[in-house]
Parts: sequence; structure tokens; C-alpha cells
Amino acid sequence: MTTAFRHTASTVAGIFLMLVAALSAFAQTTDGFRVGEKFSFNVSFDQFGNVAFLEMHTVSRGKFANRDAVELYARVKTYEIVSAAFTQIDERRTVFAAADTGLPLYIDRMAATGGIPKRKVVNNLDIATPALDMVTMIQRARVAGANGSFTFTEDGETYVITLASGAAEKLKTDEGEFDTIITSIQSTFFDAYGIKDLRVNFTADDRRIPVGFKFTTVKGKFEGRLVGLTEPPAPPTEVKPTPTPTPRPVATPIPTPVPPTYVNDQPLLPELAFSLGEKLEYKLSSGGQQAGDLILEAKERRLVQNADTLTLTATVANAAPQIRGLIANDAMIARVNPDTLAPYAFDLNLTGTLATNAQKLVFDTRNGGVLAASGKIDAPIGTHSLLSLLYAMRSFNLKPSKVATNPVNDTRVAVFWAGKPYIFVLRPSLADSITIAGEKYPAQLVTINTGNPQLDTLQIKVWLSLDSKRTPLRIQFGSFTADLLIRDATLFR
Repeated sequence: MTTAFRHTASTVAGIFLMLVAALSAFAQTTDGFRVGEKFSFNVSFDQFGNVAFLEMHTVSRGKFANRDAVELYARVKTYEIVSAAFTQIDERRTVFAAADTGLPLYIDRMAATGGIPKRKVVNNLDIATPALDMVTMIQRARVAGANGSFTFTEDGETYVITLASGAAEKLKTDEGEFDTIITSIQSTFFDAYGIKDLRVNFTADDRRIPVGFKFTTVKGKFEGRLVGLTEPPAPPTEVKPTPTPTPRPVATPIPTPVPPTYVNDQPLLPELAFSLGEKLEYKLSSGGQQAGDLILEAKERRLVQNADTLTLTATVANAAPQIRGLIANDAMIARVNPDTLAPYAFDLNLTGTLATNAQKLVFDTRNGGVLAASGKIDAPIGTHSLLSLLYAMRSFNLKPSKVATNPVNDTRVAVFWAGKPYIFVLRPSLADSITIAGEKYPAQLVTINTGNPQLDTLQIKVWLSLDSKRTPLRIQFGSFTADLLIRDATLFR
């Protein structure tokens, strides 16, 4: 077998397994695992039908090494008609995921590619890992409404995946006809192998059942359709015994359920690069002149309109009077989901000459769209505001591409600005250093292209520290530069 064929076989196996993981994870609900749910798919290749099948199963929930865990099973197998071009693929994967955090505890893979069985085990029981795998990463993405950018680790490599829901489509399968939403999926995992236009059809109801997918390779077009679906068993119906009549029946009081008490200012997830209460102070300059201060703060976590809400603020202070358009106490306020940082609401409070640009936005996190003063505007679920993006990008995998002319690691994020959503492109550079107040600090430059001509003239750039907090050390927009006020010179080194 030639090297090219082996490489292509590895590619197709990887793509199928990515789909297996993605589809099985999407079969889960946003608040738990649907134990007992099982999917089967037949796969076609160009004019050839039934060249492979995929199977996914949320098997059980119980104790695994004394941890509350959920067992997930996936399998992909090709038949001889496609094996002639790509070699035989037969791989099974069992993942035990922690029921509380969703992180993988134990991954058992058995592959018989080319007919030679090989087993690989990843054991995270002794040393806990903060890294998601394909299955748990997609589950995290589901919670965010199948939109946004996320990272996962596969075979020791870290990848970025971007999901965006699009048009509606009716799709016929062996299990019936479904109303679906097409979700476009992009990832550096696919880009490295020339995989293009990956789309998955999920039902438009709350179950989000995957019923079809398609993608293109240099060899041809693959398409999968649902051929088997097993729903989770319904919870047993409570049978209430008929009481025997007595002369003096006594009614049993029914206790009134008491909702759990919400606790203010709970800690944020460890996967986020910042902590609740973080306060960052910046010195603003414009054209070499001191312009004032900028204060960023992860201010508080409260219950707002029955939703667990994190409040992020960016406030101008000590504004120099000679700097046009900069007014003290002008602020951006973003109220966001504490886990995903997807915004619920965004206020841009401006005064002075910029007062006409002030706005208040409400984000529809269930159906998509943004409510502004002019009415509701279409936007993907998970669309960010400028401020929520600044915090969210700190947790992105911003690993620069190995080849500068082929920037496969650019991260694309939907961001709402000036009355409509734009796709912002975050391009990471190699690690370098910047000088602040005469001191050098290791940093990574991230250049942001917004797709909005007016914003792009500002040439927005952010320098992130190289430690685990990924703190913005410098923010540059137009003539303004915001440098972090670093009180401890030993930080960020």
C-alpha cells in the first residue's frame, strides 16, 4: 500500500470518528446524558451507496473507579467497496465521562484498520485532565447552542472547532422525515487533511437528533443518513394505589417542593482563564498623550431574571479633557452565561459627542437573534458582544499556524456590532514579547479582522500573556493603546 493511500485512510477514519463522537455527544441533553439513546447511520460515497456505517450509543450511567460516570460507545466500519480505495476501517471507542464535569475519565480505543487490531487507552483517573476530548467538547458546544469556537485534544494534539447553525431543511431518512437545522462545522482537525464543507442536520426540536451529514474530500463526497434510532426509555409511570374507603379518610399532605437556594458569586469554571472578581487596570494613551484609565472587571455573579448571570464591565476613568470622545464613566456592560460567556445582554453607555452610539441589546440564547431599539435582528445563537469576546478569547486555543501563508488556526467568532452580526477572525502570532513601562513581558499578538470596514480601520490588536490566565497585556484600537498597569513586575514572565 502506498504512503498516500495510508495517509488518506487515516484521514477518513479520523473524520468518521470525529462524526461518531460529535453525533453521539449531540444526542445528549444540555443538562445530562440520555442513557439508552442509540443511533445508526449508513454512509454513501459519490455514486456508491452503503459503503460504511456509524453507530453511537449512550450505554449506561453508574460508578467507574468510584466516580459517577456515563459510558459512551461509538463504532465506524467500512465495507469492501470503499476499502478498495481507502483500506479497511473498523474502530470502536468507549469513553467513560465524569457525570458532573463532563471531562473524560477513561478512553478505550480498538482499531483494526488494515486488519491489524491495535488498542490505545487514555487513563485520566490518576491524574485529572482539564482537557476535553471530541465527545465531551461537543457536549460543551451543545450547551452553547451549537455555535461558537471550542478546543479539544485528540491523540495529543489540540484543535479548534467552530460551529454555526444556518438554514432549515426537511430531510427524509429510513426513520421518517424530519424538520432539521443545518449546522456548519469547521476545525483545524479537518483543514489539515483538506476536508471541506462539513455539515450536520439536527432536528429542529429540543432533542436535536442528528439525522444526516455530508462532507467533501479530495477523493469525493461522503454522505450519511440515519437508518436506526432508539430513544431512551420513558421514565416509569408512577402507579398510585386506590385507597380503600374508610369511614374517616385522612388525606396525606403533599409537601410543597422547595427550589434550591441560589448562592451569589459562586466560583467560575476552572476551564475559564480568569476568576470572579478579577480587576484589570489599564493606562490609556492616544497619539503619545495620556488619555485616562480603562478598568476591566469580572464584577459579580447573580441571578438575573431567573438566569445565572456573570456581569463583565469596561469603564473609562480619569479621562483627559483634551481627548475628544473619551468621557469618564462611559462604560460597556455585558451580562453573560458564566459557563460559556455567551451574552444575555449588552449595554454601551456613552455620553458627550458619542452619545448617539449608545445602545442596549438583548440576546435570544434559545432561538438566536438580538433585540435592539430598532427591533429584532437575525443573529446566530452564541453571538458575542465586543466585551464578552475579549474575555472568551482568553480561553480559546490560539495556537499559531506552522505555515504563515496557510493560517488554518484562525478562529472565527460571530460578534454583534453596529446593528448586525459579523464574523470576526482572530489570527494568532508566534510568541514574542512587548515592553510596558520599560519592562519586557512574554506575550502573543492576536490580530482581529472584523469584516466591518469602519472597525477594521481601527486595526484592533490584543497582546495576551503566555501564562495560564492569558491576561490582555495590551489592547490597541485606532489611535488608542491600553497598557495593563502591572504592579508586580515578576508577573507574566
